[in-house]
Amino acid sequence: MLSHAGASEVFRAEDADIAVFNSCSVTAAAEADLRGDIRRVARVNASIRSVVMGCAAGVPERNERTTPLRTLPRVSDLIPGADLVALAAVLGVDARRESSVPVAQTGARALLRIQDGCDEHCTFCVTTLARGGNRSRPAEDVVREAQVLATVHPEIVITGIHIGGYGNDAGSSLGALVSLLVSSVPGVRFRLSSLEATEVGGELRELFQDATRLAPHLHAPLQSGSDSVLRRMGRHWYSAATYSTAVESIVASRAAFALSADVIAGFPGETELDHACTMSLIARLPFTSLHVFQYSPRPGTASLRLGNVVDNSVASRRASELREAGRLKGQAYVASRAGGRADVVAIRRDEGLTEDYLSVSLGHSAVERRSRFDASLTLTGGRLTAVPIPSAVT
Repeated sequence: MLSHAGASEVFRAEDADIAVFNSCSVTAAAEADLRGDIRRVARVNASIRSVVMGCAAGVPERNERTTPLRTLPRVSDLIPGADLVALAAVLGVDARRESSVPVAQTGARALLRIQDGCDEHCTFCVTTLARGGNRSRPAEDVVREAQVLATVHPEIVITGIHIGGYGNDAGSSLGALVSLLVSSVPGVRFRLSSLEATEVGGELRELFQDATRLAPHLHAPLQSGSDSVLRRMGRHWYSAATYSTAVESIVASRAAFALSADVIAGFPGETELDHACTMSLIARLPFTSLHVFQYSPRPGTASLRLGNVVDNSVASRRASELREAGRLKGQAYVASRAGGRADVVAIRRDEGLTEDYLSVSLGHSAVERRSRFDASLTLTGGRLTAVPIPSAVT
């Protein structure tokens, strides 16, 4: 949109007229990072104009100990969520739909946002306050943008706040959309971002079978392996048992499949037994990585009223144990892939990403960023190297 209006992207704050911060509010640490970045940019460029959009811009600020975002140095506007029309208005540029479809994105892989908002109400989550209810983009718009992005990017990541809710407001489904994308945009690899395990239906399971079109990778939020904690979290649509059943049916003893999850340590009321249940579930399931959060109280969320706050040192110790469990799982999976083959996208000249979301070294100087190729995998010092199979680089 900005390029269409004649703006140029620069890579140093000193050279910019405007900075747009796309913010996260999932944890207090994420907001602290945002505030630090805004202040840093203002220090190096006293004349810059900063606009804050995203989740932090849409969350009611109720913590009297923090400075309101709009009063931070050089901040001119707050744009809640991903409202491009509102952003265009404050920047004085054209917000027509055709001007906001990018020919290419900065990353080697493209991000394709298919929806915004979420209809669930997890008691720890501030995102629904910031983003509102589920709103799906029209399928034809999604396909058109994917077709443009595919001319440059070998992989497109399907993103949103709750992609499993896609189509609930329009009589469709995520499975139907991904099927349409796979058939309409040949030659590109699609990847799903975070998706509830119990929302993977038969259509998506079938699509996962073709790893060259839909990457065999599921990031399925777990949050806790204790049913009592899940109930306090407001995650009513699954239990530890149904999560396990869903995951096992998706992975189904496949040799190459990335399974990752978000896990929260120290949620209010979590006992040692609850923590042990989570550790046990993680040990049983074929995870390849974990994203562990220590519980972070967020303004306006229902979890603030639960009481039974877990001591910070206890929560920190539990988070460390979860991270170590995830590290060992990941280490074992990496070792299991040595000697195998992979479908690799070069995200940098010296680093690639496999279909099952493994970062690999590139042992071939001729591989260009954004190229995609079949490779054999070798393991040295715990690090995989992808060696292109002759004539496989495109």
